[in-house]
Amino acid sequence: MNEGKFVFAQLMEHLPLTSFHRCVQQYRGEYKIKTFSCLDQFRCMAFAQLTFRESLRDIEACLRAQSGKLYHLGMRTKVVARNTLAHANATRDWRIYAEFAQRLITIARKLYAGDALAVQLKETVYALDSTLIDLCLGMFRWTPSQQSKAGVRLHTLLDLRGAIPAFMYVSRARYAEIKILDQLVPEPGAFYLLDRGYVDFARLYRFHQAGSFFVIRAKSSLKARLHFSQPVDRSTGLICDQMVVLNYQPSQSNFPHPLRRIRMRDSYSGNTLVLLTNHFALPALTICELYRCRWQIELFFKWIKQHLRIKAFFGTSENAVKTQIWIAVSVYVLIAIVKKRLNLQASLYELLQLLSLTMFERTPLQDLLRKH
Repeated sequence: MNEGKFVFAQLMEHLPLTSFHRCVQQYRGEYKIKTFSCLDQFRCMAFAQLTFRESLRDIEACLRAQSGKLYHLGMRTKVVARNTLAHANATRDWRIYAEFAQRLITIARKLYAGDALAVQLKETVYALDSTLIDLCLGMFRWTPSQQSKAGVRLHTLLDLRGAIPAFMYVSRARYAEIKILDQLVPEPGAFYLLDRGYVDFARLYRFHQAGSFFVIRAKSSLKARLHFSQPVDRSTGLICDQMVVLNYQPSQSNFPHPLRRIRMRDSYSGNTLVLLTNHFALPALTICELYRCRWQIELFFKWIKQHLRIKAFFGTSENAVKTQIWIAVSVYVLIAIVKKRLNLQASLYELLQLLSLTMFERTPLQDLLRKH
């Protein structure tokens, strides 16, 4: 079926184009546009991500050298000028690509729903965190932070089955991390793994009332009254497993129910961690192992910063930056979808490296990727 098609064209066949065109129509992305459609823009930017292009001039030179093959890559243009691409990134609504990334995420999460976790649980487990993407203050004056630096903050709710982002939000650097909890819709029965920067008992109580469970690091200033303590096996690193009630009046008003406090010594760092959770049925050691899984989101941020083009931007406007970030996320999720659909054992890093060198080959995608 794919005989004679370029690898890039085969990869793009996994995109749900009907959903893409609906996103374009929703935000009127092609109003008065006659050439260089939103899909052409997406493909050019996806090509730049997959082949590690560093600038608009770099993209233009690479595609100009292959101008005779652009039609077969799925682009309905003979030449891609950097000014055309720059204008598209600056003016076409970034929400088109944000919405499309969410459609891809929905597809990927269904594919990875049956994957196993490090802890044996049937419930969905999420890790929430954010990372700062630094920008040059002189060029990106629309996003100064409190430290007189420029940057955008990428808030991510990561589904730990498959390391697929279930929710992402791009904000300016000054946006408080804890406000992102207001944008999440709690999923009944799901676990949310949070760092202590998200300690806000009024917001956590909303998750509790929705039937969700959270595991969060407690702040050193936590004031709580002990109700009773469970015996623990200290050889496992556990120090205590207690039921507590908040006794600082504002906190108690915001979260009137008891909480479970687990103190453990981390065998990797040697530090002592204090965890709070509203789940009382799982063994304390399982709760600790579950919280250790939160570090997957740190690995996710490290991966996308190292292997996707979200540190060198092709435009300086807010719209261009957000467009590039969301298309980068789409490429990450697309590779994850292809990996699962073709039942590949290689890591996402290996697949990305291989694809970067084979965009203009005509080998069937399944044969090409399964050799590695």
